[in-house]
Amino acid sequence: MEERFIDDEVFNKIDFTKNRLEKGEYDSCTFINCDFSNSNTSEIRFINCEFKDCNLSSANIFNTSFQDVIFQDCKMLGINFEKCSDFAFSIKIDTCQLNHASFYQKKLSKTTFKNSKLNAVDFTESMLSDSIFDNCDLLNATFENTNLKGADFKNSVNFIIDPEKNIIENAKFSLQSVIGLLTKYNIKITD
Repeated sequence: MEERFIDDEVFNKIDFTKNRLEKGEYDSCTFINCDFSNSNTSEIRFINCEFKDCNLSSANIFNTSFQDVIFQDCKMLGINFEKCSDFAFSIKIDTCQLNHASFYQKKLSKTTFKNSKLNAVDFTESMLSDSIFDNCDLLNATFENTNLKGADFKNSVNFIIDPEKNIIENAKFSLQSVIGLLTKYNIKITD
């Protein structure tokens, strides 16, 4: 069976929990107000696509390809990005709820996370060099053996990063947020 190629199409208010999105390559497509929650989107290629106001919570993304994909105003709870394809993986997160997601061992260099909740997200052993966390809530996010070289956390809150277990060379932090680097020492910082 020949694989579908879909180019520059808009999908609006479609419930993919009932009818699965067909396998194939989606290039420069836009998905608006679509429901992918708990759906099977495995082995689909999304290239230069945008997801706006979509629910992708707990979607199966095994071997799914995300190349230059933007997620805006999306609900994306419990997604295991570690299971998607590594080939040309590139995403941008803007104003999303990405709680309980996993990026274990994912290459995310130069990724932008903006105005998003990243509570309990697992970044263990991932490559986040030169990534930007702009106005993000990282409560209970896990950073262990993570490459954060040059990453920007200046406007983000609630993160705890152990400088002895992560690479933080040239990373950027605000004076208010630097306490997230000292938590393990159980010290008190006063004005």
